[in-house]
Amino acid sequence: MSAVYITEQGAVVRQSSQHLVVMKGTQRLAQLHPFHIDQLLLFGNVQLTTQAINLLLKEGVDVAFLTLNGKLHGRLVATESKNMLLRISQYERHSDELFKVELAKAIVKAKIRNGRAVIFQFRRNHPEYDFQEELSRINEVLKKIDLQTNINSLMGSEGMATAIYFKAYGKMFRKGLTFEIRTRRPPKDPVNAVLSLGYTILTNEILALLIAHGFDPYIGILHGIEYGRPSLALDLIEEFRHPIIDRFTLSLFNNNLLTEKDFHPVEGEGIYLTKDALATFFKYYEQRMKENFTLKYSNQPTCFRNIIKNQIQCLNKKIQSNKPYIPFKLRE
Repeated sequence: MSAVYITEQGAVVRQSSQHLVVMKGTQRLAQLHPFHIDQLLLFGNVQLTTQAINLLLKEGVDVAFLTLNGKLHGRLVATESKNMLLRISQYERHSDELFKVELAKAIVKAKIRNGRAVIFQFRRNHPEYDFQEELSRINEVLKKIDLQTNINSLMGSEGMATAIYFKAYGKMFRKGLTFEIRTRRPPKDPVNAVLSLGYTILTNEILALLIAHGFDPYIGILHGIEYGRPSLALDLIEEFRHPIIDRFTLSLFNNNLLTEKDFHPVEGEGIYLTKDALATFFKYYEQRMKENFTLKYSNQPTCFRNIIKNQIQCLNKKIQSNKPYIPFKLRE
């Protein structure tokens, strides 16, 4: 998947022959080839002409409309997949509590282990940092996962492990920045602002892939049904939060790619990135998602976008054929 982000306020996306052009007044800001992109993300006051909408729908480009601060308003999607057999299986599985608990356990264990892997990787490069208490407590939570018998208890264990993990995560920032607790609505400091934006962008990517594959994204396993919430996308992002977004956030700050000067307060809404900082975020986010690496169990290079696609295919097989779902695990 290739994504394009447009943040220039007052910009208009128009059709020009079989291309798209981004205009602001009489100035041409960019020219886009819709057959080269899978997602177009528009932030704030960015407009689409009817002709541009038709071209995007024709080429199957998913369009997301977000506030300038990264809150998703809605999406423009071409004709949805006609994979009704998958949806029927999905609805049937949702009524099977044993199936749901089994799959939820796999997701929760993967998330906790991936958080632990982030700590291990950081400690390997910085042995002067002490994470023994947090690792010990995370391991205790992990040991009890297989004893859980329902989704609520699994969610409780996941929440406990995540709180412990973030205590360790806060120690990893080395440029005088402080991170004490995860705050979401609104984010109250620069680290939380980047985490929130990252989770939103990644969830939207997963949501688009789920819809393209034929899933009903509102029927989750770990996350229950809640009006308007893409629960299945929230299920799948769990195993990727720590390996992708948390490590990416850490690298932005520890490498001085973002500093506290790149953020500004919005009254009543928290702390958010400036316009230039948004551009920096998207530039390095795309690099991170496309970056090739080799998994421990494979000699073939891959990237996070391909791994996410593979996990969605694996989830399809689990739901339709009850084949094992093996979550992504970050190398410790």
